[in-house]
Amino acid sequence: MSAPRVTAVAPDSVAQKFGLKAGDELLSVNGRVPTDVIEYQQLVDEPELSLDIRRDGLVLEVEVHKRAGEPLGMQVDSALFDRVRTCDNHCEFCFIYQLPPGLRSSLYLKDDDYRLSFLYGNFTTLTRFTEADLERVVTERLSPLNVSIHATDPDIRAAMLRNRRGATSLRWLRALLDHGIEIHGQVVVCPGVNDGEVLEDTLAGVADEYPELASVCVVPLGVSRHSDEPRLRPHTGAEAAAVVEAVHQWQEINRQLLGRRVVFAADEYYLLAGIDFPSAETYEGFPMHEDGVGMVATLRREFLGHTDEVTGTRPGFFAWVEGAPATGYRAPRTEGPDPALSSTSGRERGTPIGLRPRPDAPIGVLTGRYGAEVLAPLVATLGRDDVRIVAVENRFFGGTTAVAGLLVGEDIAATLDAQPEGHRYLLPDVCLSGGRFLDGTTPGDLPRPVEVVPTDGVALRRALDG
Repeated sequence: MSAPRVTAVAPDSVAQKFGLKAGDELLSVNGRVPTDVIEYQQLVDEPELSLDIRRDGLVLEVEVHKRAGEPLGMQVDSALFDRVRTCDNHCEFCFIYQLPPGLRSSLYLKDDDYRLSFLYGNFTTLTRFTEADLERVVTERLSPLNVSIHATDPDIRAAMLRNRRGATSLRWLRALLDHGIEIHGQVVVCPGVNDGEVLEDTLAGVADEYPELASVCVVPLGVSRHSDEPRLRPHTGAEAAAVVEAVHQWQEINRQLLGRRVVFAADEYYLLAGIDFPSAETYEGFPMHEDGVGMVATLRREFLGHTDEVTGTRPGFFAWVEGAPATGYRAPRTEGPDPALSSTSGRERGTPIGLRPRPDAPIGVLTGRYGAEVLAPLVATLGRDDVRIVAVENRFFGGTTAVAGLLVGEDIAATLDAQPEGHRYLLPDVCLSGGRFLDGTTPGDLPRPVEVVPTDGVALRRALDG
């Protein structure tokens, strides 16, 4: 177990008042060594704290006095202080197996840790879940959690996970639901494996065996050019249409049985099938927005000015605790303020000063192939001939990879090389994490200056308005 290191102390916070500093290592709180940031938060909620810290090689004791529940006001460098519970499944459809070599090591980490599910919305298969884990989740109300289902047939699920425990681990799903834990499920559909009758059986199993599930997203298999699994292949348009039809049928069945739709198809299915998207109301509050379910509906609503409220993570949904570092989907899209950069909002990294195009310059909106299909008709409603969509082909991952979130600097640079200079280029922030693309490059490495814009319709509309 490694001691968490303080990465930031909030100004005027309790931590600052009592002399805690970035770089301090937290050894114990009131004599206890926390194993993760969840336990850490529970410990520091107390009004009287005795913190053992290590600073410059010396161990110091810091006595803290505050109101019960008052935030300590410091962030640590890791969510888990003990070892991350890694995934022991070997799913043929796992995208981590389809990554090219040479990326940063963190991208290859497969976790199956329920704590990261609670903190960040990661999906867990429950194959490494234990009785002690159940006791902790129930006692501490670590809810909601995200669970990968894929199939409710035990044999098919075990085969898909390539783990015999896949046949029995959904018993933990039943136990969690019995104890009132909010669960959101996921089914990754692989053509010829768990589609067709198997998908029908799975959706029937959800309604019959796990009706308390808060929601279930049905998402298509993604295949990169680096996959070496012989039976993995992309969906055909007809197969995608069949999945959408099955989801719609079970939505209606669930509405009659349970009073809510429960299951939702990922946006990608509608694009693959060429089927119109449902209305925003159909998504019942967008519980699976982060997983690509209802993103198009919210983007349209925001871009067309039907709302100025950006749809994102709901308060209390996939909650993370005070002190936990932002990571994964919630990692900062850009780096901290840089005096050599300008931006169009506080969240964005902007165009280098001195290279900024004229405000009235033509605009190119960079996005992936799917994004281009969605944005083109929206931009057309503006009636402007100075705005165009610039679709970036994802050669880095290849295969069916077509979402903006997986664009890398190498491919964006190749696309921009063929674009005219002096234009404004808008880049969605979803393809960045900590200011870097997945291939390790940064916006500063691109051959044209870009303006990084939050990936929502409100921000895009405002950026286009200058």
